[in-house]
Amino acid sequence: MKARHKRFGFLLAGMVGLGLAAWLVFNALDSNLSYFFSPTDISQNKAPKDHVFRLGGLVEQGSVQRGQELTVRFVVTDGAQKVNVAYTGILPDLFKEGQGVIAQGRLNTDNVFVADEVLAKHDENYMPPEVAEAVGKAHAEGVANMAAKESQK
Repeated sequence: MKARHKRFGFLLAGMVGLGLAAWLVFNALDSNLSYFFSPTDISQNKAPKDHVFRLGGLVEQGSVQRGQELTVRFVVTDGAQKVNVAYTGILPDLFKEGQGVIAQGRLNTDNVFVADEVLAKHDENYMPPEVAEAVGKAHAEGVANMAAKESQK
């Protein structure tokens, strides 16, 4: 075998090894990513059905129901749409109705978000940027829809 063929073989083996390593890294990163979706995004079927993601919004007033053992059911809203959430575990001390919340989990077949983790906002003025943007966007769409209905009358 000529030296040129040996170099080509080493180069080819190195490229295959580098490609395999890159694929493994990106595959591992993709399985650990959790994207943020608002209740409006979920109602528009933008959220993945088989992947962990984050749901953010406000806990709707009067929606918290404590069930058997540590299971809690509540509704998260962005002002335009609502998503039912089920969580089994101990909720954060700052969790309450009307407050901002981010839940991480999956959407089940009944369109109930089954949360593995629930995070509550930490003071009265703070709202996660994603939640603030989603609530603001839903509010703007609601105002625009109301204006359009008024102009049709």
